[in-house]
Amino acid sequence: MTDLTVQDLPELPVATRRATVPFAELTGFFDATLPAVWAAMQAQGLTPLGPPLARYWGMPGQTVDVEAGFPVAGFTDTGDIHAASLPGGPAVVGMHIGPYDTMRASWQAVADLMGERGLSRRDDQCWEIYLSDPGAEPDPATWRTQLVQPVG
Repeated sequence: MTDLTVQDLPELPVATRRATVPFAELTGFFDATLPAVWAAMQAQGLTPLGPPLARYWGMPGQTVDVEAGFPVAGFTDTGDIHAASLPGGPAVVGMHIGPYDTMRASWQAVADLMGERGLSRRDDQCWEIYLSDPGAEPDPATWRTQLVQPVG
């Protein structure tokens, strides 16, 4: 985990698909959802404001309440893809470098910082912004994922 800070973030409009999926099927959810959201944005003549992301509601267990998509302004709901927003305000933000299956330690670093500073989770959500494209960067050791935990 690198660059762990507390930042005041702006609200960010997004287009996402949300589902509760078994943890073991999370990759399949992303593989199906991100192209579908991309196509829905293109059908509306919209381009993303940044890289893909996933918002997690509650703590993952056997199942995960997750939504995935892209930051985009002006999206109109279509089918099971909806306009939403990531809330603005204070958040712990850090950069995970490495494969996705090692993120648990980085999320623990976020929790440790929150404990040190007396911060608590806000809105029972957190999100990840995927800055690396595994298709273009095949070495998982180089993947960069920004972790965001809203705090109160």
